[in-house]
Amino acid sequence: MKLDVIKLDGGTAGSVDLGEDIFGLEPRADILHRVVRWQRNKAQAGTHKVKTRSETSYSTKKIYKQKGTGGARHGDRNAPIFRKGGIYKGPTPRSHAHDLPKKFRALGLKHALSAKAAEGNLVVLDAAAMDSAKTSALAKQVKNLGWKRTLIIDGATLDENFVMAARNIEGLDVLPSMGANVYDILKRDTLVITRAGLEALEARLQ
Repeated sequence: MKLDVIKLDGGTAGSVDLGEDIFGLEPRADILHRVVRWQRNKAQAGTHKVKTRSETSYSTKKIYKQKGTGGARHGDRNAPIFRKGGIYKGPTPRSHAHDLPKKFRALGLKHALSAKAAEGNLVVLDAAAMDSAKTSALAKQVKNLGWKRTLIIDGATLDENFVMAARNIEGLDVLPSMGANVYDILKRDTLVITRAGLEALEARLQ
């Protein structure tokens, strides 16, 4: 698959050949769903907590005598049936993460990249670098290119000026190649990969 390479100013900078084994797959929703679910579950805080019967702050005194009242037999006010009593089998802090094989995660990333390529929403950028960290200059270039909800994937290291200029632009995110992931790719309308990012991704997914 051949794709034109563009510059930030909209000019052309040749073309690149994209590997069919990474960018030419038939996207499968089931694979993408499993990888996204693994990502989101791993990121979930899992800090939900309720008070059990032993943690509520009522007295442990029996509320009334066992017999002769005509009512139900109760112990103390901490019982789960009472308002503000302890919660029975409520949520406790835990990890929601589950295992997913490394090869399957790599396959999911390939399918996400192939999905963007198939939609025509994949752009190859010559370099994500700027001489100065001017947000206004980058915002103008991004607007001229028609990028709105966009993810830019660069090589192993990011240009500091470019990152500083991009961080105040709504809808524009920048990641190094090792940070590329299925969820962030699918969440954006346009995926932009630099030449350095392409080389790093191809090396990572071989």
